[in-house]
Amino acid sequence: MTEQLVSPGDAGAQVAEKVRTGWAAGVCAEVDGTEPFRATVRLRPGVTAGAAAARFGFDLWHEWVESWRDVDAARLPGVEIATGGLTVEGVRAAIPVELRVTGLDAAVVLVQHLGGTPPAVDLGLARAVAGRLRAAGGVLTPPTLKKACKLSDVDAGMLVRAVEWLANHPDVGGWTARQLPVPGVHSKWLEANGSLLRDVSGRDVRDEVRPRLAVVHLTYVDPAYLATGGRRHDAWTTGDVHDIAYTPRTVLVVENRDSRLWFPPLEDALVVEGGGRAAAVLLAGIPWVRRAENIVYWGDIDSDGFAILDHFRRVMAAPADDGSPGRDVSSILMDASALRRYEPLGVSTDQDGRPIPPSSGHLAGLNADERVAYHAVATAGPAPFRRIEQERIPGEDARAALLDLVRA
Repeated sequence: MTEQLVSPGDAGAQVAEKVRTGWAAGVCAEVDGTEPFRATVRLRPGVTAGAAAARFGFDLWHEWVESWRDVDAARLPGVEIATGGLTVEGVRAAIPVELRVTGLDAAVVLVQHLGGTPPAVDLGLARAVAGRLRAAGGVLTPPTLKKACKLSDVDAGMLVRAVEWLANHPDVGGWTARQLPVPGVHSKWLEANGSLLRDVSGRDVRDEVRPRLAVVHLTYVDPAYLATGGRRHDAWTTGDVHDIAYTPRTVLVVENRDSRLWFPPLEDALVVEGGGRAAAVLLAGIPWVRRAENIVYWGDIDSDGFAILDHFRRVMAAPADDGSPGRDVSSILMDASALRRYEPLGVSTDQDGRPIPPSSGHLAGLNADERVAYHAVATAGPAPFRRIEQERIPGEDARAALLDLVRA
């Protein structure tokens, strides 16, 4: 073992690291009334005989011993410096051998006393959150406490109220996730914090509630159908009894409502309004979407648009719940050629005038041409622009691109 003399400063750094990694377990132990936080640091590893001490030189040895006597003299609560007998140059004395700290507060005070910087952990907040969760009947573990302490005060309060409410409501199957009447908790909170609520309450409420019926908005663009005077715009709801007006050979998924509402006529086609990455699973479960000969995506030429395309492809590639095989998804106007053609429409700021940030996401589902366009707008380096919005591209151009694709 390497002979070493650990200085008070170095020992304080070790204690600080132990607090950083162990504060949550320490707070949980306090709340549960079990073993408190403890930290130990060996102060002279490998130095077990006078000869080893002498190799450091008398001046350094004496300075080290005195530094720890100064720490011991401070009489910090919860801090103990254990000693062991050692004979150096014929003189036997009690020499520091181990630093022992009991309690999180004692550890923080010690680190500060030794000139170090304690971890940025609000122990008062952690104890308050842990106490409220335990009182509400929650499952308190170090990982859940760490996650709960990252919430805002408002969200932490909602977590406690949700745990309390669930304890009194063993059956939530009569509500959707948005309908749960938890006092003081807004309807979208569960979507953002469902995993944490599961870990703390021991119940995955998202699996217990009744499913929210999926609705997609669509536009009929087949000329023969439109000539009948039937409705142009429609909505399809999961589990409903109505059918769409005709079975499309081509389904085009777009992100912008204007692009759907005003898409030009195209034989055997139907245009569906997507809803970002969250809608991919919904669309993948619609039978007439999966049955279409051509499934095509058209979105913005920006990092989000390509991410949605990548995700949609991955979801559609998997077999459906009914056993039908996975499907391929094509794209239009999202390649290098479209990037060059519509470059005058490119922008680099969002609707609030803020710069659109780059993206480092790896999108394995893009083809070579799409990847060129994605890297051009998402690069961390200089970019001529960051986004081309699909609604600014003429609908006739999109129709021509779709027609070329389905005829290929």
